[in-house]
Amino acid sequence: MNDLSLWAPPRPSLRWWPVFARNWLVWRKLAIPSLLANIGEPLIWLVAFGYGLGSMIGAVATHGQQVPYILYLASGSVCMSAMNAASFEALYSAFSRMHVQRTWDGILNTPVQLDDVVLAEMLWAGFKALFSVTIIMGVIWALDISRTPRMWLAVPILLGAGITFASMALVFNAKAPGYDFFTYYFTLVLSPMMFLSGVFFPREQLPEAARLVTDWLPLTAAVELARPLFLGQWPQQPGRWAAVLAAYAVLGLWVALAFTRQRFRR
Repeated sequence: MNDLSLWAPPRPSLRWWPVFARNWLVWRKLAIPSLLANIGEPLIWLVAFGYGLGSMIGAVATHGQQVPYILYLASGSVCMSAMNAASFEALYSAFSRMHVQRTWDGILNTPVQLDDVVLAEMLWAGFKALFSVTIIMGVIWALDISRTPRMWLAVPILLGAGITFASMALVFNAKAPGYDFFTYYFTLVLSPMMFLSGVFFPREQLPEAARLVTDWLPLTAAVELARPLFLGQWPQQPGRWAAVLAAYAVLGLWVALAFTRQRFRR
């Protein structure tokens, strides 16, 4: 396989489905502790900052209206949760299956191709993130933070966000020599994005140059699509934000597949 063939477009088939189903069957055995791990931190953020800090801040101006800070935070936290849950699955769990447990090697001894495996891992990480954010949305509904039926239309958006961040994480998974390598991704990529994408405070508070940069971040796109639905509104420029998420997802999958092909060529 020459270097150019590494960058050939993805050629997935329907054989990705058995890999996806295999991950689902394994996950079902540990579903409860896995979900608790994924939803515990965002719920703590929501309660501690939403009620604690929110009592001092009061209302926040966003999308042409004043909203309680806890609602502002909740509508951003579900996007952050989708990002983190999908990234953890596409990094730590996928790396375990690829490198430690050698599950991918066993799968590749069947008619399943590497393209199918990578696609299945991306989709599985996205769907696993959806399980977590759906529970968090249920808590938001139960606590009466938002009761607009329109908020549930954010579910496919959060699924798309999870798939996008999974594809990005698989790029680093393909290059990782060990688990410690993922610290760089969380520290240098996800953490800055979490604080700059409008999850905790309006991006209008940022310097103009920084705000222009954040306009092209995938977490910003997810927040801009999902938050208005929690406020009972429709997103502004939905096509633009959806295009940003789709671009990161497609490019991420392409690069992740190229790097994974290179890794399995050795």
